[in-house]
Amino acid sequence: MQLRTKNSRSIQITSLFTLLLFILTIGVNAQVVIDSTNVIQDEVPVVAQTDSVKPFQRYKAEGVSAVVGEYVVLDSDIDKSYLELREQGISIEDVTRCQLLGKLMEDKLYAHHAKQDSLFVSDIEITQRIEQQLNYIIGEFGGDEEKVAAFYKKESIDELRKELFATNKTLMLAAEMQRKVVEDVEVTPEEVRQFFFSIPEDERPIFSAEVEVAQIVIEPEITEEARQDVIDKLNVYRRDVVENGMSFSTRAVLYSKDPGSSSKGGLIKGIKKSDPFAKEFKDVAFSLLKGEVSEPFETEFGYHILMVDEIRGQEVDVRHILLFPEVSQASIDAARQEIEDIRTKVSAGELNFSEAAREFSDEKETRNNGGQLVNPLTFDTRFDLTKMDPTLSAQVYNLKEGEVSKVFTDRDRTGKSSFKILTVTKKYEEHPSDFSRDYEKIKDLALKEKQIRVIEKWQNKKIMDTYVNVNNDYTECAFQSNWLKNTN
Repeated sequence: MQLRTKNSRSIQITSLFTLLLFILTIGVNAQVVIDSTNVIQDEVPVVAQTDSVKPFQRYKAEGVSAVVGEYVVLDSDIDKSYLELREQGISIEDVTRCQLLGKLMEDKLYAHHAKQDSLFVSDIEITQRIEQQLNYIIGEFGGDEEKVAAFYKKESIDELRKELFATNKTLMLAAEMQRKVVEDVEVTPEEVRQFFFSIPEDERPIFSAEVEVAQIVIEPEITEEARQDVIDKLNVYRRDVVENGMSFSTRAVLYSKDPGSSSKGGLIKGIKKSDPFAKEFKDVAFSLLKGEVSEPFETEFGYHILMVDEIRGQEVDVRHILLFPEVSQASIDAARQEIEDIRTKVSAGELNFSEAAREFSDEKETRNNGGQLVNPLTFDTRFDLTKMDPTLSAQVYNLKEGEVSKVFTDRDRTGKSSFKILTVTKKYEEHPSDFSRDYEKIKDLALKEKQIRVIEKWQNKKIMDTYVNVNNDYTECAFQSNWLKNTN
């Protein structure tokens, strides 16, 4: 939901809304968190012209900016915040060191009181989050872990993993504390009404255009011959290792199609039964003894053979080789022709889109719903056009309601291609907020503003009850919260 504002009242509402979203979603995304590394790059961006403190000199790597409870905020944490914002494409022109320090201190305050209140975040949950983050980062570097470690100035990916664990634990504890603070906050219909009508009419939010989208997916058929060819290759690699004593690791480097492990000889360390791997993969990993090599088996990612490298209690280190069946050009041509025929019939009114999805679509997750997509952020069927995945948005942006897109090619995380057509099943034009029509959205905004007030009240009280020490370099900062504990 995008808000347009025209003066300070609307700006305040928008900033509160944005702030709460930022607070409540800490650690949710599979991106690297802002203070995810203890690294200062050679060039540190300084925004002294917009700071409310005097210009800074070059910072010591371990200079302390503030202490909150048991936590320390380093000058380097602020430097890293700038770097991470820049890496994510976010403008840092108007972001001051004071603002970033204030945000970092908030994180530490919440984490400190989460511990005081005995809130708990499991190591398994933290580890899963780290692996999601690392998989994303490694993918951005083309699967090269050494490049990732070098970029973050670490000796190895394991060193980065340990640092991410500590950072994620702090942020996830902070998120738990924040959720606890607002979990019982509710708004009544009268509060919603008062919230909306307290905003001058010409300052009320404009709600962005939204669409509901359905799709039909046709995947090129993989022949039994192609499947058997992959199985035969894996059996050859298995015999090389089991019967001829050849290196599993070498074969993984040479032949495995898994970009995250092939360069390491197929090695995946520290797998637990609770980890988010394919069930078939975990079943095989925990069924073998050290040094045993599995028969070929299939997961959603392709076909594997797996060798147990080490067993440590409830964890195993494994090596695996992943192969994909080859898709023939004839299968690709047949799939494209099939979806072109479906599109022609739907566009001509000979076939209903939802019925065609149920009958022909190869995507299990959507075909039973007539191809209807669900927004992964809101879990409803509406997509804000300004916030959609760019690939999806490009296909539907100019479609009218009921119109069918051209056929386009999509590729999944394994590189496998499929063909898609999309239709807009419902379109909601951009419009000024209306109390009756947009009641649920307005209620959500009213709730968030109330939650912000509760959070601010809690935070200001806890600041006074918590040991806080801010470095003298920052005593001129105009913090939003009373971090300097002024009594005026």
